[in-house]
Amino acid sequence: MQQPASPHKNVVLIICGPAGSGKTTLCDQLLEAYPGQVTRLVTTTSRPPRPGEVDGTDYHFLDPETFEKRIEQGDFIEWAKVHGRYYGSQKAHIEELLQSGSDILLNIDIQGADAFHRESLINPVLAGRLFRVFIKPQSMDQLRQRLQGRGSDNEEEINRRLKTAEEEIKGADQFDHTIVSGTMEEDFRAIDTLYHTLRNSG
Repeated sequence: MQQPASPHKNVVLIICGPAGSGKTTLCDQLLEAYPGQVTRLVTTTSRPPRPGEVDGTDYHFLDPETFEKRIEQGDFIEWAKVHGRYYGSQKAHIEELLQSGSDILLNIDIQGADAFHRESLINPVLAGRLFRVFIKPQSMDQLRQRLQGRGSDNEEEINRRLKTAEEEIKGADQFDHTIVSGTMEEDFRAIDTLYHTLRNSG
């Protein structure tokens, strides 16, 4: 008698990489390929909404005092203060998404990924579900060409981003998986295959 297929394991997939690595495009492709199955975690900020932004869709908006109170209460897995504004990921929002059956996608920096990893070691909700993927450029030349190709940064900013990238790449071996970036199509095939492997590994 054939055994019924085991249910898939909800996963929390963190994608990191330096500016120009293509990580944001990969996240957008996954969300587009799996609507309703892969959900972007809506993070929380203390800055006021910009015109057209919707609370709970673009960000969860809190005033600074409430944000600080929730930090003190331990409500955030990770948070940072950038240009005087708080940004962070609330535990309750992650737990709600996992309970709803969604897989969660995060595009965050290495410090945020480290915080999630530490949380997964003590939080049974994340244990065995969290996977960190680093998108690594083939070379610094490739990364420079991509940053120049975007046309959004001057040479000084590109050099600053490249210097930051060198430090980020040094930490790539701490991640669970690494994808060496090629073409956009190759990168998506790689992340798509990895996602299905992780989702069915439980």
